[in-house]
Amino acid sequence: MDDLVAAAPTASPATVATDDLLAQLRAGLPAEALITDPDITASYANDMASFCEAGSPAVVVLPRTVEQVQHVMRTATALRVPVVPQGARTGLSGAANASDGCIVLSLVKMDKILEISPVDRIAVVEPGVVNAVLSRAVGEHGLYYPPDPSSWETCTIGGNIGTASGGLCCVKYGVTAEYVLGLDVVLADGRLLTTGRRTAKGVAGYDLTRLFVGSEGSLGIVVKAVLALKPAPPQQLVLAAEFASASAACDAICRIMERGHTPSLLELMDRTTVRAVNSLANMGLPETTEALLLCAFDTADPAADLAAVGELCTAAGATEVVPADDAAESELLLQARRLALVALEAVKGTTMIDDVCVPRSRLAEVLEGIDRIATKYDLTIGVCAHAGDGNTHPTVCFDASDPDESRRARESFDEIMALGLELGGTITGEHGVGVLKKEWLSRELGPVGMELQRGIKKTFDPLDLLNPGKLF
Repeated sequence: MDDLVAAAPTASPATVATDDLLAQLRAGLPAEALITDPDITASYANDMASFCEAGSPAVVVLPRTVEQVQHVMRTATALRVPVVPQGARTGLSGAANASDGCIVLSLVKMDKILEISPVDRIAVVEPGVVNAVLSRAVGEHGLYYPPDPSSWETCTIGGNIGTASGGLCCVKYGVTAEYVLGLDVVLADGRLLTTGRRTAKGVAGYDLTRLFVGSEGSLGIVVKAVLALKPAPPQQLVLAAEFASASAACDAICRIMERGHTPSLLELMDRTTVRAVNSLANMGLPETTEALLLCAFDTADPAADLAAVGELCTAAGATEVVPADDAAESELLLQARRLALVALEAVKGTTMIDDVCVPRSRLAEVLEGIDRIATKYDLTIGVCAHAGDGNTHPTVCFDASDPDESRRARESFDEIMALGLELGGTITGEHGVGVLKKEWLSRELGPVGMELQRGIKKTFDPLDLLNPGKLF
């Protein structure tokens, strides 16, 4: 009879390893903090970027406390399991994409605003706080948190810090890095590091805070941030100027900056983007324009500033200049700009969003080059840009089910990045490197820069457990 009894199946090494991982995680985490259902964990596999490989996580952990994050990292170090930190997964470079067998560490449940100080002009927040929620909360105290990515209604502060994100108002107020005063960071081995300060000034030691901003979760897990705030500015007013060519619009941008104006927003949308926004939302934007320039001021007398800029636009060849009458009309124009990337995605169903940033003086050249690339590859490429920064978002629209069109989309994307570097720019102004652009990082930084970058990574994460496969 013994010969007829089937042998019990032997668990695979991978199954044993996963079981051990889950057992050790459960020893320090509540049951609700762990997700193991593969149908659900699959939804945490990637951010919003196209052409970026993503693996299958072993488990998703949603901690609520610093101690829980520390437990995750100690467990990961003990078992040599990679950890991929995530926020709202609104990123556009694949930086939040999972790897096979990893722990996805989603920080969205750590969403408390711990302190708002009108005297010190700071906010202390957990990483899962949504950008717009923080902006509205500090606004109730007469304060202002300027960084405002287009995804500000859903993206988190932790994600913004991880990618050093920007937004529409950077031309006047700067990017996320300029507002991060201090951080609490859980290191790869579970130790807690505090960097920076709460004070208005402070130069003690190396600036480790800036090192973590833009590191894409590859050096440590941000669990608390001290953010600088500004007094709330007056309500801004927006001007819209139409141009018969992108080069004329870029001439106007150069005139505005050369004359010393400091707009709170200076954005450009090309004809493809304008038509896509109208098609999606019936915004009533002028479809005959080749380039639409939006300029805003939040000064004491914005109407006077807009009038001066309007004259510069007319001198540069604007076919029409229309200042908004009030805040409501201004907000409609800004809403049109915020819809740009969503509208372009609707053109073909899939997009690759580039992020090249060039000197303002070379903005016309990059736009002309993108137009040539679109023609060369027979693709629709819409461009919206934080024009005051020279930060462009060429958006390649393609059908992902068409292999040839997908190939052309990828090749055109790479050619746009090469163009940006040729013009003295950078491969990413605010979206980060992630997976999408990592092969281009060495071209921008060079061998010495890459050697030092890798050395920094090894110092903070010698086992290469934090977000492996990103950046390098």
